[in-house]
Amino acid sequence: MDDFNLLLKERILILDGATGTMIQSYGLGEADFRGRRFASWPCDLRGNNDLLTLTRPDVITDIARQYIEAGADIVSTDTFNANAISMADYGMEGLVEEINTEAARLLRRLADEHKNATGRTIFVAGSIGPTNKTASMSPDVNDPAMRAVAYDGLFDAYLSQIRALVKGGIDILLFETVFDTLNLKAGLDAARQVMNEAGRKYPIMVSVTISGPDGRTFSGQTLKAFLTSISHSDSIASVGINCSSGAADMLPHITELSRIAPYPLSCYPNAGLPNAMGDYDETPETMLRHMREYFNRNLLNIVGGCCGTTPAHIAALAKEASAHTPRRIPQSIQGLHLSGLESLDITPDSLFVNVGERCNVAGSRKFLRLIKEGNLDEAITIARKQVEDGAQIIDINMDDGMMDARKEMCGFLNLISAEPDIARVPIMIDSSKWEVIESALKCVQGKSIVNSISLKEGEQRFLSHAGRIMELGAAAVVMAFDEEGQADTFERKTAVCERAYRLLTERIGFDPEDIIFDPNILAIATGIKEHDRYGLDFIRAVKWIKTNLPGAKVSGGVSNLSFSFRGNNYLREAMHAVFLYHAIAAGMDMAIVNPSTSVTYNDIDPELRTLLEDVVLYRREDAADELIEYAQQMLRDKDNQTQIPATESRKEESWRKQPVGERLTHALVKGIHEYLEEDLAEALEKYDVPVSIIDGPLMEGMNHVGHLFGEGKMFLPQVVKTARTMKRAVSILTPAIEARQGSHETSKAGKIIFATVKGDVHDIGKNIVSIVLACNNYEIIDLGVMVSAEKIVSTAIKEQPDLVCLSGLITPSLEEMAHVVELMEENGLKIPVMVGGATTSRIHTAVKIAPCYSAPVIHVPDASQNPLIAARLLNSATRENYIAELREEYETLRQRERERLVPKLSLDEARQRSIRHTFSPYTPVRPAKYGRTVIEIPVAKVIPYINWRFFFNAWKMPGDFSSVTSLHDCPACRQAWIEKHCPGNTAKGKEILKLYDDATEILRELEKDNTVCKAVVSLTEAHSEGDDIVIGSTRIPTLRSQAPRNNDPTHSLADYIMPSGDYAGAFAVTVDLSEKISQSEAEDDSYRALLLQSIAHRLAEASSEYLHSIVRRELWGYAKEEELSPLQMFQARYAGIRPAVGYPSLPDQKLTFLLSGLLNFDEIGISLTENGAMEPSATVCGLYISHPDASYFMLGPIADDQMADYARRRGMSIDDVRKLLGRN
Repeated sequence: MDDFNLLLKERILILDGATGTMIQSYGLGEADFRGRRFASWPCDLRGNNDLLTLTRPDVITDIARQYIEAGADIVSTDTFNANAISMADYGMEGLVEEINTEAARLLRRLADEHKNATGRTIFVAGSIGPTNKTASMSPDVNDPAMRAVAYDGLFDAYLSQIRALVKGGIDILLFETVFDTLNLKAGLDAARQVMNEAGRKYPIMVSVTISGPDGRTFSGQTLKAFLTSISHSDSIASVGINCSSGAADMLPHITELSRIAPYPLSCYPNAGLPNAMGDYDETPETMLRHMREYFNRNLLNIVGGCCGTTPAHIAALAKEASAHTPRRIPQSIQGLHLSGLESLDITPDSLFVNVGERCNVAGSRKFLRLIKEGNLDEAITIARKQVEDGAQIIDINMDDGMMDARKEMCGFLNLISAEPDIARVPIMIDSSKWEVIESALKCVQGKSIVNSISLKEGEQRFLSHAGRIMELGAAAVVMAFDEEGQADTFERKTAVCERAYRLLTERIGFDPEDIIFDPNILAIATGIKEHDRYGLDFIRAVKWIKTNLPGAKVSGGVSNLSFSFRGNNYLREAMHAVFLYHAIAAGMDMAIVNPSTSVTYNDIDPELRTLLEDVVLYRREDAADELIEYAQQMLRDKDNQTQIPATESRKEESWRKQPVGERLTHALVKGIHEYLEEDLAEALEKYDVPVSIIDGPLMEGMNHVGHLFGEGKMFLPQVVKTARTMKRAVSILTPAIEARQGSHETSKAGKIIFATVKGDVHDIGKNIVSIVLACNNYEIIDLGVMVSAEKIVSTAIKEQPDLVCLSGLITPSLEEMAHVVELMEENGLKIPVMVGGATTSRIHTAVKIAPCYSAPVIHVPDASQNPLIAARLLNSATRENYIAELREEYETLRQRERERLVPKLSLDEARQRSIRHTFSPYTPVRPAKYGRTVIEIPVAKVIPYINWRFFFNAWKMPGDFSSVTSLHDCPACRQAWIEKHCPGNTAKGKEILKLYDDATEILRELEKDNTVCKAVVSLTEAHSEGDDIVIGSTRIPTLRSQAPRNNDPTHSLADYIMPSGDYAGAFAVTVDLSEKISQSEAEDDSYRALLLQSIAHRLAEASSEYLHSIVRRELWGYAKEEELSPLQMFQARYAGIRPAVGYPSLPDQKLTFLLSGLLNFDEIGISLTENGAMEPSATVCGLYISHPDASYFMLGPIADDQMADYARRRGMSIDDVRKLLGRN
């Protein structure tokens, strides 16, 4: 084993190629497979390639010899299916030992002969396939708990195969084409036993096959989860990927594995994909062209070939590999690493981990009942809800005296493995029965936690169980319990934990990172004085363990703490919140909790919180008695134990006792709709006319919301939810109002027309502002998007609104807004106009739009200002003063702009000062994937690239709240985050977290629906001609800065493209959630509709970020070694640039027409408006430039000479160009 491992560090080793492909080339028939010995075998044997070891050993030996001569360092035995499970198809289970032994001996003799002749060592690898059955998945879709094979059956099959391979003289064990990690774990367990029997270690090579572009195994695990699941084996010499695909498609997955695997890395892809006849067409030269990327990026330690490869392929790979150095192994990250279908890493930097407690028959009466009744579907929903509520690990316990715990545990584990939403998280196997624990460990493919083991039955049993847990690849909870009983004091807790730690780490080599101590959370405030210190002693023990037992983690069952107060759920949850707040601060890593708990540390009434802290921290001897009395008083206050004094819970219930009008107002302010039906029914009895309910309590609530929003005391998501509640209330009242039609007119604060101007399809901002103003009692007429100036004006003439609000995101919209107000002026309208949107500004409004209209034109940068401005404009007492102030301000801005317009360079001078004259020579990189590529990117891949800062900005919550992505549902952690990021403004912090939770829920929904982001990329030859970029036959004019600071050079995107022999790219990405948005709008759920819109736009931007990274590293490949985090990408630390249309360096929105012709937008569902706006609106398109000195820049103002030059190059009039480049 040492020789093999040393060689892996020195050079890239060569593995042989396909055996099956080579066998086919010999044209063998049924007679060859049968030979004399099996001439009368009752079934066909052709295709049983492993049998050829006995019937045609000359063929098998000749194939291996060819691979050795081609340069292979490792040759694999012809035993891929030589196990009892697979051989059962031929009735040849009894030949397993003979086939494997003889196969190993054939290659052993060949390897020894070669070494004697040449001095070169050839390693013989015993090939071990995955069998033809899976232990993690059911073969019957109607019975998800069924298994065609169990762990023990696999173990026995592998055991006999590996024993025979070792007997025959192999050097290496090669588990290849692994599709189910549980199958592999059984094989690793069998290999361990054989090595123990032989008294010798054999290096184990592991090679997995993946199911598709998502990079998961066939049994659903991510590559990282797969690595975590097998990390317990100390004999693994390499990991890698084989089969699955050709080299071109395998690269992203090998790249990912190279980044995370703490082992040498192997790769042996197919010779491309099979053709219609099942043959492989990829030649050695073609395969090598793809594989050079692997070698150049130093991704590999072992390389070979799988299906379709031949000695010629291996010879080509061997020659190329000799010129490259092997991959350096990354250092593993210390911590507790667990896995389900996905990995969970608990490191010193991790936040607190919630372990869901509700799948426990001892702790949940409902779960117990469901299991006993056999209602497993509903039992599964309990597990699913825990994960949805934030549990990162699921604890499962089936210990009940009236049930077969082993059977129920294994059955339930098999069931939830078919539920990806649940199976993605690790499992905590909770039982006091060892046989249940061991059986359960044989049902899970991931790395689980055993809960628990202890010293109560002595050291021998303790170490025996711990050793088996190691062998089966799990971590362990170690209870502070020994032969004397449960440790209850600080001194006993620490002594027992230290003893267990020394035994585990020093006697059997148990990884300290896999040890999770439970120092016993015991009930406090029981009325027994000796119990009062239990909470404090636990917290002190946590701190001692984290200080003195390196690597160990701490957990506990929190519900035990409040056992004395069963039935008083609020008090129990409050106790837990206080306890966790202090235990986490002491270093507690995880706890078994109810993830659905709603009480946080900060929610608790200060007086009660102080009392609870006195009890938990034992700050006063009489505190426990006081808490007991407090609890009893709560019971006396309300017989059903649901009224909670001095708490938010009581406040929430008390409003239901108010008069109906106040209840309705409260419901509007809080966005509560559960009671609307009954409260409005009661109100209809009280109010004379239905519309008075709207004018009265409902509008009182809406006005209060508008007031709070303007003061910054409410936040946009709350406002949107309030509007949603108002819509529901109005829809409930509508039949009654219609029945009394004409009997009453409701009064409004004013009427406002909203429109996104012609050529623009962006409406998120418009929708937000309209909702805010609706909450301030304004009647809204929303004309939608792409609205012509004529329609806006005609509607204004007909409706005579008090305000017209114009919205737009793209640059041409600025000119269209000016056109709208010009047309309003021509028609004699004097209605104030508000303008807003990302490209609008106060200075542009003052200089370009306001002079076109005699009535006020107001730029509004933030939704919260709209109601205030509207109120001032529509109030006769404030209107004239406001307009006068506005005009004075605009004149000042216009004067400043005149002063700002410093003399610009002429276009000729600007070109002479081009930054291209400062560049050093460089050689452009030819794109690896030349030409046009259409890609569908799963949402799951894009989510890590979402820039949450811009998401919150869109919701009018400026600030960097991107760290919210590291949070989970731990109340204490969430409260700590709020206090850090929103000091003094808890309400804002809670709303940010709620908004993020709602957004991530939608993202999970999109993942579940297999939503994709569609993209198209073109990477081709390009060159520059002056300030034009020519890509293929498409000429893209660009603009040059003309007002540089001091003596700085000028910039044009064309500067970064060489006059000849260069390359450039173009791209477009789009996300279409229109159906979901329309459905939400149809359901009057404006909040969800807005949320979907904002998520779509963030996904489009994230897709462009993700796609650019793939282009840089793979499709183009000019930055193959790049390893940047999403944050670094947001900071543009990458090589090259991707200027998007409409952005500062590429402001001409109508360039989308040129890119559409180059990329064929239609194929991915993108259409264009007459102004070049893209539909769906969540679409980004632009250019890829790879020049090493390329950087983003601000174009700034341009002079008339360039305006005329650009008009000539674009084939447009100067007036049209001025409209396009409004801000420049």
